Amino acid sequence: MKKYMGEIGLMITAVIWGSGFVASAVSLEHYTPYQILAGRFLIGMLILCLVFHRKLKHIKKSTLLKGTVLGLFLYVAFALQTVGLQYTTPSKNAFLTAVNVVIVPFIGFLLYKRKIDLFELGGAILALIGVAVLSLKLSSVINIGDVLTLCCAVGFAFHIFYTAKFVKDEDAVLLTIIQMFTAAVIGWAVVGFKGETSFTLESAGLLPLLYLGVFSTTIAYLLQTVAQKFITETKAAIILSTESFWGMAFSVVILSEVLTTKMIIGAVLILGAILLSETKFSFFKKKEIEEIT
Repeated sequence: MKKYMGEIGLMITAVIWGSGFVASAVSLEHYTPYQILAGRFLIGMLILCLVFHRKLKHIKKSTLLKGTVLGLFLYVAFALQTVGLQYTTPSKNAFLTAVNVVIVPFIGFLLYKRKIDLFELGGAILALIGVAVLSLKLSSVINIGDVLTLCCAVGFAFHIFYTAKFVKDEDAVLLTIIQMFTAAVIGWAVVGFKGETSFTLESAGLLPLLYLGVFSTTIAYLLQTVAQKFITETKAAIILSTESFWGMAFSVVILSEVLTTKMIIGAVLILGAILLSETKFSFFKKKEIEEIT
C-alpha cells in the first residue's frame, strides 16, 4: 500500500509541475528567471517553516548536511536549465532535461554497484523516447545551451537519486525544509550578485509566482520527498518524467495549444514506460502459468 501511495504522490507531483509550465511562462513576463527561482524557494521555505515549525527543534546534524546537498543539487540543476534555455529551444530544453530519467539508474550502478533493473531501465528509455516525440523538434546543431541543459539533467538525476537515499534515514519534512532553505539562500545571493533586486508587486506577476512557490515548490517537493521513501529512484524518475505530458495537457487546455498526433504518440509512449516499469510484464507471466495449468 505504501508503494502505491508513493506512486500516487509522485504522479500528483508531476501533474503540479506540468501545470507549473504555464505559471512559469506568465511569471517570465514580469520577473527574471533568477528572481523566480529565488522567490519560489523562499516561499516554499517560509510556508514549510510556518506549518511544521514544531519539527524544527528536532533537526539533526545529518539532516542539515543531507538537506544542504539536496538543496545544492536542486538550485544548480534549475539554474543550468534556466541559463541553457537562453541558448537553445524550449523543446530541446525539455527533452534534454528529461534525460535524467535514464541517468538515475546508472548513478546507483556506478557509485554503489547496484544491479540495474532491466525493466525499469527499459521503462526509462521508453519514457525518454516519449518525451522526445512529445517535445523535440529535430535539429543536428548542438550549442552551449544544449550542453548546459544536459548538465542540468545530471543535476536533477542526482537530486532524485539522493532524495531516495537520504529520506530512508531522515525526516522527509525536515529534509525538504533544509533543501528549500539552501536553494533560497543561493537564489537570493545570485539575485543580489546580478543586481536584480527590484521586484514588481503587480498581481499579474505575483499570482503566478505564488502558484510556483506554493504548489510547484512547497507541495510538490514535499510530496516528492515523502513519496520517494516508498519507491525506487528509477521508478520515481519515470513517473516524474510525465511532467512533460502534463505540461502539454495544461498548455492545450489553458493556453489553447493545438493537440497534435505527435503529442498523443508521445503521451502513449510515456504511459507505456510507466506500465513497463510497474508491471514488468507480470500479467504475461500469469497468463502463461494459467495456460500451462
